[in-house]
Amino acid sequence: MVQLTIIKITGYGPWTLTLGSDREHKLQMLQASLYKEIQKLFSQKECLVFLNRFDEFFAVTNGLSLQDHVAIQQKLAQSFEIQLSMAIGHDNSPFEANLRAHEGRKSKIVLDSDHRIFGFVDGKKDHPVKILHMDVDGLTSVSKIKSPYEVSSMMFTLYSKMLEFFLKKKSLTFFIGGDNFMIISSENGKENAEQFIDLIKKEHGIVLNCGIGTAKTARDAVKLATQSLDKIRELRKTGKKQQILELSC
Repeated sequence: MVQLTIIKITGYGPWTLTLGSDREHKLQMLQASLYKEIQKLFSQKECLVFLNRFDEFFAVTNGLSLQDHVAIQQKLAQSFEIQLSMAIGHDNSPFEANLRAHEGRKSKIVLDSDHRIFGFVDGKKDHPVKILHMDVDGLTSVSKIKSPYEVSSMMFTLYSKMLEFFLKKKSLTFFIGGDNFMIISSENGKENAEQFIDLIKKEHGIVLNCGIGTAKTARDAVKLATQSLDKIRELRKTGKKQQILELSC
């Protein structure tokens, strides 16, 4: 069971027009500072936030109650003049949880009208969440041949294929910078990762590594996934090749 919270700036388009045409630098700074604050507030509650679009954020909020969400909204309102809404959903797969959150917002299923919170809260602390952390093996050597922009093109092409593949598996993929990707995974995370790694190697000659973590909070799941990926890197230095490693607690 995964609980997702989708945080979105409300009325963003009309509000940006009030800033005049020389606004883009202001918007970029606002979006960066907003992401920083949202990540800080949710991570303090053992959750983790991913950028979806720059005016929208996905938080994995297993174990978070409605009151926890209200408290975060109150702190955000003190720091920013723009308004934010939250849509919460939970289901057995991340994609279905996303659909539930979307339905809650679209159908105006109000959980707290004062703080613009919609959807369906689970809030239970005993449902595990599975996170995959993938990176590209040997990107440093590629960077010596290709220019930075060509490497970026390669990463976004890979991201597109990863997103499409894992969406069919009811999982949600996010690019987190560099050559790193994280997937909020459905139950068959390891099997799906094996399929994708084989596919990308055959089609593009790109070798991927994948650390998998399963825990009751998003932060713990990501910590375990990253520990798994670090272990793969350590094994690589000793000559042992292992592309997938999974830890759970």
